Amino acid sequence: MKVLQYFENPGLISRSGIGHAQRLQQEELSYTDVVLDTNPFSKDYDLIDVNTYGPKSAAMVAKARLQSKTIVYHAHSTYEDFRNSFIGSNLIAKPFKKYLVNAYKQADLIITPTPYAKSLLRGYGLTQPIIPISNGVKVASYRKNQAKITKFRQFLNLEPEDTRKIIISVGLYFERKGIADFVELARRNPDYLFVWFGYTDLRIIPRKIRNIIRNDHPENCLFAGYITGDVLQGAYSGADLFLYPSFEETEGIVVLEALASSQKVLVRDIPVYADWLKDGVNCYKAKNLDDFGDKLHRILSGQVKDVSKAGHRVALARDISKIGQELRNAYEQALTLPSKESK
Repeated sequence: MKVLQYFENPGLISRSGIGHAQRLQQEELSYTDVVLDTNPFSKDYDLIDVNTYGPKSAAMVAKARLQSKTIVYHAHSTYEDFRNSFIGSNLIAKPFKKYLVNAYKQADLIITPTPYAKSLLRGYGLTQPIIPISNGVKVASYRKNQAKITKFRQFLNLEPEDTRKIIISVGLYFERKGIADFVELARRNPDYLFVWFGYTDLRIIPRKIRNIIRNDHPENCLFAGYITGDVLQGAYSGADLFLYPSFEETEGIVVLEALASSQKVLVRDIPVYADWLKDGVNCYKAKNLDDFGDKLHRILSGQVKDVSKAGHRVALARDISKIGQELRNAYEQALTLPSKESK
């Protein structure tokens, strides 16, 4: 089976969740017999898997349809997770939703990360087959490694005698990611060190969030920027808690990475986690700011059960070696469907 994988403007999306998904998909499919092609000018393929929704993506889909190719769309984005992101996102959210739906309608089959995301797409009126398949995680990269932990602490210039509990989060500078709550929790807990990994151009985010990043945060809250590799992997396993206060996700790749690191995980209690993350079983969940404050203190002081091993098992079930076969099966299903032009 030959699959053309298409991502529009990969350089621009490399630091986003979609860019991360691109790299994961390529690794996942390496565990299968799928022949992966990324040349947008290729004609020798069985189906195209489109992951972006810009004008070039639309042109690729139109060309594939003219060539009678099967079209799979990876639905990473939704109206819900577009809102509360960059300047003006809420003003154009409804037109964006219409545009997104029109793009997804072109697919013979849609792949989306979670049953929750599938339910949103069904709510948009999309009727073609939709298969939930996790973005996956390369579990082996997140095993606890003391050398990586040392690099993480050196990156933050932490002295060996600095024994503060460290709470991390990873994400873009979006209001939707819960960044304001993260900073407020740091303000309320001056004895802990809060570190946010990730970056967004400050020119495109609202003034409120821009001010938080620049100066409206306590000294025990650090914005470490966009970091990958050993330092970030060391942060996941070397911190004392992964706190993810995001209000909306289609899955949350960084949550999977934290679970793969056997880290203690505290997330906001939102629908996307309902069927795979269980409060007090493989993670902890909080409903609001006060609840986050209470839960993080109880977790860090050992007043609640450590469920990180159960969380690690969640990540193992979504390892890239398993997700690759799920993708292959979805492609096989897509190839058996009548094309949209014949319906």
